[in-house]
Amino acid sequence: MNIQRPFLVEFMKYRVLNKNREFTRLYARGKSYVHPHLVLYVAKNRLGVTRVGLTATKKVGGAVQRNRARRVMRAALVENLSPNSGGYDIILVARARTPHLKSTQVSRTLAVLLKKAGLPVRRPQPAPPPPAAPGDRP
Repeated sequence: MNIQRPFLVEFMKYRVLNKNREFTRLYARGKSYVHPHLVLYVAKNRLGVTRVGLTATKKVGGAVQRNRARRVMRAALVENLSPNSGGYDIILVARARTPHLKSTQVSRTLAVLLKKAGLPVRRPQPAPPPPAAPGDRP
């Protein structure tokens, strides 16, 4: 059965790193940017496509905490990674605090780390104005 997922296709502007040798190469040759909430590893690749790997070790906690950490990091990546940032390999490593943070905190942290790394950051969309109350006049 072929199920289409337009939601994921629209927002996932990157490919996934999933081979051990890719992670090892990036840990060895990539530049790291450390924050108490996250660690970011970045290296240029020759593919012209950004590839991303997410890591949460057992130091982060049990399976539920590790999954939450990855979910929060993935949401922050979708929010901050610019679609035209092609040609990089990126690894995000969760720290012990990551699963206990709100997604907005992780998103701000990731934006800071991406700017430090010199990667283009997606501009935040302005919040829509609140709806007018029924008795208010324009």
